[in-house]
Amino acid sequence: MNYKIVNINSSGNRSILIIYTGGTFGMVRDEDGALTPFNFGKVVECIPVLKNLNLKLTVISFPIPIDSSNVGIQDWKNMAYIIEENYMQYDGFVILHGTDTMAYSSSMLSYMLKGLNKPVILTGAQIPIGSLRSDARENLIAALELASAEQEGIPKISEVGLYFNYKLLRGNRSQKLRSSTFAAFDSENYPPLAEMGINIAFNNSALKKHNTKANLNVSATLNPNISLLKLFPGMPQHSASAILSESKTRGVVLETFGSGNTMKFEWFTKALKEAIDRGKYILNVSQCVGGEVQQGKYETSKMLNEIGVLSGNNITTEAAVTKMMFVLGTQTDKDKIRRMLTSPIAGEMD
Repeated sequence: MNYKIVNINSSGNRSILIIYTGGTFGMVRDEDGALTPFNFGKVVECIPVLKNLNLKLTVISFPIPIDSSNVGIQDWKNMAYIIEENYMQYDGFVILHGTDTMAYSSSMLSYMLKGLNKPVILTGAQIPIGSLRSDARENLIAALELASAEQEGIPKISEVGLYFNYKLLRGNRSQKLRSSTFAAFDSENYPPLAEMGINIAFNNSALKKHNTKANLNVSATLNPNISLLKLFPGMPQHSASAILSESKTRGVVLETFGSGNTMKFEWFTKALKEAIDRGKYILNVSQCVGGEVQQGKYETSKMLNEIGVLSGNNITTEAAVTKMMFVLGTQTDKDKIRRMLTSPIAGEMD
């Protein structure tokens, strides 16, 4: 891809690469009132304080900004490759991304960027940067501060995070829960990594420990052949069976009720077992925000253990979907796949 590169600041104590992918953040209204992408190289005109941050800032823009609803596997690879190619030149990275799928992208990058020991922070906005009440300015400035934070030469953050509305969340623990307030994201099953106030309050016990010996290794082989099956009362047999019996599908993220409970109908149990017997991997996640799967706690989930459904514990749907793409793309050994799906590989579950 022919990326657009613009230097905003050429001097400062630390260097940050801003990767602009698209989304509401970089939109302005045209003459007809419609939102359109603007030349992100002119970001200083909208946020002149960037010149005063004492940071070396460079912007790399996708040639064609993408709506985050259209984000796919190639876009994740492009983000990871930009970080890989520029890893030694910068102290940290900030990715500007649309909010709708930001939790998916931050989750996937946490898996792909193996050995990461620098900050990669995704952020965006609910209101475009050109609007008077935009949250874009605060989100970007705070993300840059967090990406450049260090102590005795060691970065405070050594993982993929998602910053929004005064909170830095672990990327693969975050979810977009609201579309009409500035507090769009939250992380019900894991505490914030940092909170912005008069000072930055880092939650050191929640942060990933820095590993000075780690070397970045991008794993970009992903398998898109997975499905998401969300249960609901009265679900017809043909709907569930169509997903579970699809020949190209290698894995299914199963969104169940409460602590991992499903319908106890004979046809449903049979469809799950037949899918597993054909070599499919089924990962059980809770539909509840802040939910945790405890297979076998109730009679309605006891049979899942017996037929080989895998427990996702307290993983989010976004982290589960991307993890399954990653694991099935990088691994072939059946036992290892099962272990990786049910164990944390990047802090995405307990």
